[in-house]
Amino acid sequence: MAVFRVEGGHSLQGEITPQGAKNEALQILCATLLTPERVVVRNVPRILDVMQLIELLRRMGVEVEELGGDAYAFRAREIDFGYLRTDDYRRRCTRLRGSVMLIGPMLARFGMGYMPKPGGDKIGRRRLDTHFLGFQKLGARFDFDIADEFFAVEAKEGLQGTYMLLDEASVTGTANIVMAAVLARGKTTIYNAACEPYVQQLCRMLCRMGAKISGIASNLLVIEGVEALGGTEHTLLPDMIEVGSFIGMAAMTRSELTVKHVSYENLGIIPAQFARLGIRFEQRGDDIYIPRQEHYRIDTFLDGSILTVADAPWPGLTPDLLSIFLVVATQAKGSVLIHQKMFESRLFFVDKLIDMGAQIILCDPHRATVIGHDQQIRLRATKMTSPDIRAGVALLIAAMSAEGTSVIQNIDQIDRGYRDIDGRLNALGARITRIEE
Repeated sequence: MAVFRVEGGHSLQGEITPQGAKNEALQILCATLLTPERVVVRNVPRILDVMQLIELLRRMGVEVEELGGDAYAFRAREIDFGYLRTDDYRRRCTRLRGSVMLIGPMLARFGMGYMPKPGGDKIGRRRLDTHFLGFQKLGARFDFDIADEFFAVEAKEGLQGTYMLLDEASVTGTANIVMAAVLARGKTTIYNAACEPYVQQLCRMLCRMGAKISGIASNLLVIEGVEALGGTEHTLLPDMIEVGSFIGMAAMTRSELTVKHVSYENLGIIPAQFARLGIRFEQRGDDIYIPRQEHYRIDTFLDGSILTVADAPWPGLTPDLLSIFLVVATQAKGSVLIHQKMFESRLFFVDKLIDMGAQIILCDPHRATVIGHDQQIRLRATKMTSPDIRAGVALLIAAMSAEGTSVIQNIDQIDRGYRDIDGRLNALGARITRIEE
């Protein structure tokens, strides 16, 4: 198991380009199962979760060709359904939560889909009801073996379009149901659909493949089912979570950075929320320039009350960035309440920040109040473990700004979402050493 040894106190300088979007990649790669024709996907991030999904598709029988330049070609002529009952399939799926999005395409094209309970981050309960309620609305029969933790969904007579109101605006749930509905008979209407840029990207790719989807970018999607889909080419957006991570990292480490090719129009409220923490930046074309700042001051609400930063369905703030906002606030001037509504365990990593000297009050599993040091008191180096992808990078940012040398264990969690993060940051002046233990 590898660890990071991080020597804190070094500012960064230069340019960095975000990788392709992890969350979009997982949806798009699963969608390649919807057609027997060739699908080319570009700007694929070479991170652990994505590479595991590519290998899983290959073992399922998909022809995978590496084209170079972060591009891959996929052709799913047939699926080896015998493999879906093997222990190897079970092991690979349970390591990857995004594998649940294989079910929608399999159900739509082949009339059946099988999946063990998927894995992923340990950030609290992440229910899958939205996915399977949607499949049932489309006419599928659902079975879950509690003892074996295995899902089976079948629609031997095919799927039938219908109206559905989702119980939550789940991104992966919306993507899964959309992929099932594009080949269903008749019209499907999905209300309270997630409308994140990554879902928009999926819908646009499906339309290029021959699907008929209207309402893209809204929470009301209307899908006219078609008999078959063809091949296409698709380029992934830059990862908005990496963009946000680099903005926060620049402020926390008093660095001067330019984040290149960010697809600014798809960042939504993210830049404005960083501005409310007092972080200065400039949009330069499709780049974001963050100057070196000795101090940054958190806004208050208009009545002078403490600012609250909370996650919300798009176009609200993505929950994947709340860990970054929290750690960046520890060195701001002022106070902020971080409200993580979606996952009940995602804020527990603050114990490590408190050990480092941060002033944080964990109010309950969902809320933490941060009193910033205004860069007057540096965090102390410590030894810590990465509990999930986003908290792992937040702890890395804390270690980079701390006094002394910190050790971060379980960095496989960071590698799941960030490609060669140590190499890329070291090229800008960081001091991060990867050690195999």
